[in-house]
Amino acid sequence: MIKWTRREIRFFLILSTTVAVLFEVAGLTWLQLPWTPLAMIGTAVAFLIGFQSNAAYGRIWEARKIWGGIVNDSRALGIMINDMVTNEYAKKPRSEEELYQMKATIIYRHISWLTALRHAMRREKPWETVRKAKSNKEWTELMHIPELKSTLEEDLQTLLSKEERDIVLKKTNQPAAIMTLQSAHLRKLKEQGLIWEFSFLELESKLSDLIAHQGKSERIKNFPYPRQFATIGYDFVNMFILLLPFGVIPEFAEIGGEFAEDFPQIAKYFVWLGIPFTAMVSWIFNTMQRIGTVGENPFEGSANDVPISTMARGIEIDLREMLGEDEDTIPEQLPVVYDVQM
Repeated sequence: MIKWTRREIRFFLILSTTVAVLFEVAGLTWLQLPWTPLAMIGTAVAFLIGFQSNAAYGRIWEARKIWGGIVNDSRALGIMINDMVTNEYAKKPRSEEELYQMKATIIYRHISWLTALRHAMRREKPWETVRKAKSNKEWTELMHIPELKSTLEEDLQTLLSKEERDIVLKKTNQPAAIMTLQSAHLRKLKEQGLIWEFSFLELESKLSDLIAHQGKSERIKNFPYPRQFATIGYDFVNMFILLLPFGVIPEFAEIGGEFAEDFPQIAKYFVWLGIPFTAMVSWIFNTMQRIGTVGENPFEGSANDVPISTMARGIEIDLREMLGEDEDTIPEQLPVVYDVQM
């Protein structure tokens, strides 16, 4: 946290030191503000920051629940595909190898849907801040977010056929395009009797649930935290931080004067204690505001976001294990970087 906000801490120390020097050394004792109205401003700002933090946490928690639903429904889909694609009602029975390839095609297409969805969630929006602020950008580069290291086209190379890949990449909404292909394929298998009609309805219902999860995820991604609240919060915090040393430094000087007779050596330096105190209070307000700002968009890829890359890889591992693939062919889970999942 200290490293994340080190630039702001440096500014707070410089600001409070400047005010202290002007007040104590230069003798500009009129550079002060009444403590009572300043405290009232701080209280109002604290309420505003609390509101923003609660709203941001609500967006993060909702995003986590949505992707938790994607995890559950994806596993259920994998189990259903394994059990429902059979020769039981087939008009023309297929070999076990052919059935396996059909199941694998559906499973891999679902993995490609997850891949397209996480890439869509990582696309930068004008109101997002993680890749713009210097300290946020620094952390993003340290974490090596997969979607920033490879393109969707590269990640779909081993998951979709060239024909389907060409269709998907031409569409604006690639995840929805993949689901359209998935539904059409399931219907084709139903017409061939390789999926029982009632099983087909169950599978379509599961696809509908996954599409609903996608829509909820897109809603959070595409609708930002209201900018009037975000802008006001940012401006009010900065205003309070700029005014704070003009109230704290004189207050510490006054406190020092009260026990000057009993502790003269301490009293004459007591005003300088206002510098670290001012910097600490400013840091608390600024950090809370920044945490709320970073949490507004839970898919950007910051350390506080929902780890959709890790979750998608976990689903892929589960589905490929359900297919019975060799361990050597199944990718490993993404590494945890600085105790943070991606």
